Amino acid sequence: MKPTARQMHQLVEPIHLVAYFCQEPTDALMALGLRNYWDGYFAARSAPLGRAPAEVVHAVFYNFADGEVARHIPRVWSKTTPEAALAAREQGCVAALRRILGDLADGPGVARAADLATRAAASAPTVGRPLYAGLRALPVPEEPVARLWHAATLLREHRGDGHNAALVAAGIGGTEAHVLGALSEGMPAEKFGRVHHLPAAQLAAVVDGMRARGLVDESGWLSDAGQATKERIEALTDDLAAPPYDILQPSELDQLVADLEPIATALDAAGSH
Repeated sequence: MKPTARQMHQLVEPIHLVAYFCQEPTDALMALGLRNYWDGYFAARSAPLGRAPAEVVHAVFYNFADGEVARHIPRVWSKTTPEAALAAREQGCVAALRRILGDLADGPGVARAADLATRAAASAPTVGRPLYAGLRALPVPEEPVARLWHAATLLREHRGDGHNAALVAAGIGGTEAHVLGALSEGMPAEKFGRVHHLPAAQLAAVVDGMRARGLVDESGWLSDAGQATKERIEALTDDLAAPPYDILQPSELDQLVADLEPIATALDAAGSH
């Protein structure tokens, strides 16, 4: 049986991912005067932190290469505000969810899931969770679809903050985390979407460093030690992501799973886009 946190991640993640894979939130953010998709990404995702400098956003997001955040922050704040970016992202994500879910969006399951997920999402300690804490400081939307997206985002970023802690504990840097993930899925690092754009020499240096630490073998794939490291990180991430669900009774957790399953299925079928 999957740990509760792992199962919930698979159900919650498709709801949050409309922020990145759907056109509606991108269009809403571009309407603020931003230049491109990545302007919108960094503005909207970092907005709960306020006008945090690029160095802080880089630290909180963890896995972007040096300099990537600074290409967008603080420039985006010359075009818009954190408050406007948050509103645009929510508006776009709700529109995307309604388009994909159709009649399901106004069904009782969405409203129930929104209520239960919000209870869970608002219950965990914020200490050591900067992005989650920033989101917790925002008002909770009243409309059910918006509330469900907000709760899913809280739960997703709570897990993300914990995942970063697990990576730090394992001594795995941001780019190394992408290499670890790619190789564990049988994909060469240079083909992986989040790092394939890096200069070949830069990415090769990261892989060479992991090889020197025994995480990558001579063939370029994960060694036994590398695979064990990946599994420890994922297990700790699950453990650290579990606290929000402790507030729910077993029957409530079962109800949340039952209500989220058709939502996640519809979103997965659409690729959340």
